[in-house]
Amino acid sequence: MSKSNLPKAAVPGRPGVKSDVTATAAQRWNPDIRAAADDEGATSISVLDPIGADFWGDGVTAKRIAAVLRSVGSGDVVVNINSPGGDYFEGLAIYNLLREHKGRVTVRILGIAASAASIIAMAGDEVQIGRAAFLMIHNTWVVAAGDRHAFRDVADWLEPFDQAAASIYAARTGMAEAEIAAMLDRETWIGGEAAVSQGFADSLLDSDAVETAQNAAEFTPMAAAKKLDLFLASGARASKSERRQLVAALKGGGKSGAAPDSGKSGAAVTQLAQDALAKLNSI
Repeated sequence: MSKSNLPKAAVPGRPGVKSDVTATAAQRWNPDIRAAADDEGATSISVLDPIGADFWGDGVTAKRIAAVLRSVGSGDVVVNINSPGGDYFEGLAIYNLLREHKGRVTVRILGIAASAASIIAMAGDEVQIGRAAFLMIHNTWVVAAGDRHAFRDVADWLEPFDQAAASIYAARTGMAEAEIAAMLDRETWIGGEAAVSQGFADSLLDSDAVETAQNAAEFTPMAAAKKLDLFLASGARASKSERRQLVAALKGGGKSGAAPDSGKSGAAVTQLAQDALAKLNSI
């Protein structure tokens, strides 16, 4: 379908309310999944991190995506997604940017497109998904602070955003909004083949379009750093075995040439693991 047929999303913010990554999405995300090769004839846009700026200044933001689209002009783009989600309102802003882009937008879901990332994934003229990849859709998930009156107010304020999400998914799939709303209520994970059969995606990606730097039981030091930052930021309850795995991988980052995306040296990443271990063990 043409992305121009999709509804535009309203993106108001609210002080004191923060949208974030869920624990399940954080645990299922493998940052080492990526596109196997650059796309010929189109500009690639990578959505391979949590949505929204994190403590280190990393993350996928509307500002960054807008800059890429301005440089492309009306050219075609391919959006490669492997993200656990994050800031839902930032995701809506990115969805709007892609929806309004003059060129053709092809979305490729490589690993997971969870929560805010699943909204971004809808904004394509064509959506492709890996056979082993997943979409995750749910109601708007936020962290807030206040008394019972404040929480009642926040709940009422969130309801239109859940309706907006249902409208976007319904426009893409052709499913009834009531059916989509029920899927949002129970947090639904949708595998590659199911995503195609239900209309969330148009086709399956070729198996050679996706690569994983490590096998599923291991992380590179770069990916381990990303996961550790995410766990600490979101308060996800990592298992003891995963905590040990992350820290062991980060200790390997002390070797030359193993610096993560954030620009920190391997020694700095090792220090991060040591400083964070006590915090993780208390989660």
